[in-house]
Formats: sequence, C-alpha cells, structure tokens
Amino acid sequence: MIKIIPFVLAAMLAGCASVPTPPVATAPQPKQLYQMTPQEADGYIAQMQQTEPDLRKRIAAIGRRNIGQPYMLNLLGEYPYELHDTLPMFSLTQSDCVVFAEHTYAMALSRNWKEFFWMLQRIRYKDGVVGVATRNHYTEQDWNINNGWLLTDATRELAGDFVASYPLHVDRQRFLKTRHNTEVSMPVQDSTEYYIPKERVAEVLGKLRDGDFVNIISTRDGGYWASHVGLVVTAADGKRMFLNSAEPKVREESFDQFLARTAEREARNAAEGKNGQKLAGFKFLRLNDTIIAPPALPQPRP
Repeated sequence: MIKIIPFVLAAMLAGCASVPTPPVATAPQPKQLYQMTPQEADGYIAQMQQTEPDLRKRIAAIGRRNIGQPYMLNLLGEYPYELHDTLPMFSLTQSDCVVFAEHTYAMALSRNWKEFFWMLQRIRYKDGVVGVATRNHYTEQDWNINNGWLLTDATRELAGDFVASYPLHVDRQRFLKTRHNTEVSMPVQDSTEYYIPKERVAEVLGKLRDGDFVNIISTRDGGYWASHVGLVVTAADGKRMFLNSAEPKVREESFDQFLARTAEREARNAAEGKNGQKLAGFKFLRLNDTIIAPPALPQPRP
C-alpha cells in the first residue's frame, strides 16, 4: 500500500492551482473635449498652442477631439446678458453644427479659457457685441460676412464655370419678432449667393484645406439656403473629410458618405410623403492666411 503523507499531498494540490495574474496597468484614455470641465479645457487649449503651431492642423486636431459629442439643436443663447431665453453662452457637453464650428475655431485661435470665451463671442456676434439682434443668425449674410477676418468665400474661385447661384431674401426684423419676441428695426436684405452643385463637388475637394468652412446648401419649394455647416479635415491618405455635428453626434465622414446619407434621408422623406429639404450643393470658405481678430465694439450700455 502506498501512503501519501498529507503535507506532500497538499503541496501537490497547491502546485496544480493557477496562480492569479496581477492585472496589467493600462494608461487611461484621454478625455474627449465634451467630457472635460472648463478648467481641463483651459489646460488643453494652452497645450495645443504649444504642441501644434500650425493653425490649420490645430483646428483639425481640436475638432477631432470632439468626435462623439452629443448633438442638440438650438443650444446657446445670451443668458444672462439677455433674458429672452435661459440658454447659456457656451457649451462643452453638446453642440449643433454652428456651435461645433464656432467652438473649434475659437479654441484654435486662443491660448487659454479667457481668450477662448472672448473669441467665441467675437465669432458668434456681429462686431463681438453680445445680443440676440447682433447674433449671426443667417449663415450666408451674417456669419460668413461678419467673420470675413477669419474666412473668405472661395466658392466661385473653386467652381469656375460650373458655379451655380440662388437669390437669398432675409427679413431679420420679422425673424427676431417671431422667433425671439424681440422688437428691433432692421432693413430687409437681398443677395445673390453662389454654390457648387452636389454633382460637381468631387472636382474641387482636392483643393480644400484643413480648417476650411463648409456650408451645405439645401432647397425646398424653389428656395435655397445654408442648412448645415462643418469643417474640412484631411485624412492620413490625403482624402478630404467632412467634420460636422449632426444627429446624433459629431462625426468625421467622407463627402461621399455625406452625399449617401442625405440621399437616404431624401428617399425616406419621399417614401413617407414628406416635403423635406433636398441637398443642392456646397459653399466653401477658405481660412485666411493671415488672421487678426479685430477688437470687439464696446458692449452698449442698456
């Protein structure tokens, strides 16, 4: 009879047991911008100024740091400067298409949070004067024109012979009264706007650069307007991409993907009998080579 001494058996059993492997420490994933506090964003803005001297690349990097940011329409207002609504003057946690572009440009042009907040209002408002009546509500006639120190409309230059146009009629006085319950005397404005038809946009994409501003031109019932905006960024292979905030979150997509996505929406609207807007084309604004933000006009005393 073979006898096994108990302590020898215990040693044998212990040898068969698996020894727990200590967990491997992994570096924490860097936060996206929309996950940061203002204090953290302040440090990030300063870091980007030091590590990326090229403004175009800095715009692309900051914009991409917000990929995944949740989308919300009608996000910002003038509170507490004005009481027509209670919407705040900035948001890191969410964006719509305009808010995303404005915040990205403002951060790229700034060295810290204070500069960012000032730059944001300089971009959002005519002459940097905070107020619902001075906010750049209309993309073509307000935002693009009042930010001429930052970007220049390059659509006609890019398109050449195949440029298209549409008339734009803007009644700011009526808009402010009906949408914001604000009485102000402002003249009606008419202009001729230029765009590149969606069928020809592939011919100009190679001429675009990081940081250029994209206006999506839509049409319905014979009217045309800029319905959406975003930024141009360049992929590693040189392909031009469209970085934009749209339901449900900020995304980077190719222009082909954007065209396919809008075509699907239009087909869905048609199948459901809806008179939805349709994509007509694109307007492109080129980031200026030399950018000097002009001083804001004094905030008027009430």
